[in-house]
Amino acid sequence: MMKWTKRSLAAVAVATMTAVPAVAQETVSAVVIDGYPDRSLWVREFTNFFIPEVDRRLAEAGNYQMSWQENYGGSIVKPRGVLEGVQLGLGDIGIVTTIFHSSKLPSQGLAAVTPFVSSDARAVAQAVDEIAREYPAMQNEFAAQNQVYLATGVVLDSYQMFCTDPIESISDLEGRKVAGAGVNLRYLEGIQDAAGVRGGLTDFYNMLQTGLVDCAMLWPESAATFNISEVAPYMIRTDFGSVNSKTVTANQDYWNTLPDEVKDVLRAVSIDYRDHLAALTMDNAAAAEATYVETGGTIIEISSDDRAAWAAAMPNVAQEWAATLNGNGEDGDQMLESYLAKLEAAGFTGVRDWTQP
Repeated sequence: MMKWTKRSLAAVAVATMTAVPAVAQETVSAVVIDGYPDRSLWVREFTNFFIPEVDRRLAEAGNYQMSWQENYGGSIVKPRGVLEGVQLGLGDIGIVTTIFHSSKLPSQGLAAVTPFVSSDARAVAQAVDEIAREYPAMQNEFAAQNQVYLATGVVLDSYQMFCTDPIESISDLEGRKVAGAGVNLRYLEGIQDAAGVRGGLTDFYNMLQTGLVDCAMLWPESAATFNISEVAPYMIRTDFGSVNSKTVTANQDYWNTLPDEVKDVLRAVSIDYRDHLAALTMDNAAAAEATYVETGGTIIEISSDDRAAWAAAMPNVAQEWAATLNGNGEDGDQMLESYLAKLEAAGFTGVRDWTQP
């Protein structure tokens, strides 16, 4: 029969304490939603970059681990439904396509209302996100939708025009029907009888194939992903510029339940995801154009004079944007000036000064 001494009992107690962690790791659940399919760049990289990076950083501290439930491609919401889905709590975290919500999220249109300035996704993503942190407008707009703003993403190096027939100059677009997703439809207002038709990225192939539109405004990576060369074999290099269109947000009620450590990691990784996505966008741009050509597409260059004339013919949508924000009690004029100054400091000056009438 074993005799238990004080020393042996103490040894057993120490061994037990060593074998079992003093604090159990807590699991935090997160339902992620986007209406776009998982082959879309930003969705794919949320799976391949964002989630593993959050997991890695939380594992370093060892206090929390995430249980992720990813829902894409319309399983919970359609592409236009992410904002409302996160608002209602159908998703805890969402990738909101902001160009669909110009009335609810007007400040998110900053890059879209300043075309012909920069086609560098990295510069635009950083500048817009810095504006969101320096001025309250963007965060206030998401707060009104029961959401917490985390970071703005840019997934296109530059909007271009993809057409069923060759377009050599601006005049060739007169009388044409052009698909767009939001504010970029305003780019057509200086072209006689050109008509904008609202649609989404997943709609453009059918719109072009059926003749509903003659052209569509999208970017080379998406054109390659969605086989646009099959229905629009001419890419017109308009270089409208890079535009922010994706914002990572969290449901406010869900956010309030999160431990501070998890909040800090989600904030930090959202910024890294912003930069990662923009860098990938630039890396993929040339390859996407090559794929477009290899699959039957032809690229037509628009002259710098045509680009300048196009910008000059447009209404000053940037001034209209600033006036709208001013009317909402935000400093739209200063946000516009600050944003363009950030791009100029990064080496990008537009063919038109959007701060002037």
